[in-house]
Amino acid sequence: MSKIRAGRVGEQIKKELSQLIQSGLKDPRVGFVTVTGVDVTNDLSQAKVYLSVFGDEEQKSDSLRAIEKANGFLRSELGKAIRLRHTPELIFKIDESVAYGSHIEKLLGEIGKNE
Repeated sequence: MSKIRAGRVGEQIKKELSQLIQSGLKDPRVGFVTVTGVDVTNDLSQAKVYLSVFGDEEQKSDSLRAIEKANGFLRSELGKAIRLRHTPELIFKIDESVAYGSHIEKLLGEIGKNE
């Protein structure tokens, strides 16, 4: 039963954080950032937030640093939006699956051309 609740809380966190990052953060280092997923522990104490950042490695690291610096603000705003007893600790990670998927797509396209 707790896995179902953790999944629902994760989806709500994903929705709220997407809106907060797009409209709430005024830091110029934050580029085009998309929240691709959120994994919440069963006890709702931690949430790993996976971010996809458009740009090169420097822009990715700058955006991640800016978002980590705004962690307290994001967590407090998330606590206001989602009515939980304790707001989960947010851990931000860069999601490389989109870049990996496009790389595989490119390789498969090259194989198709060679045949």
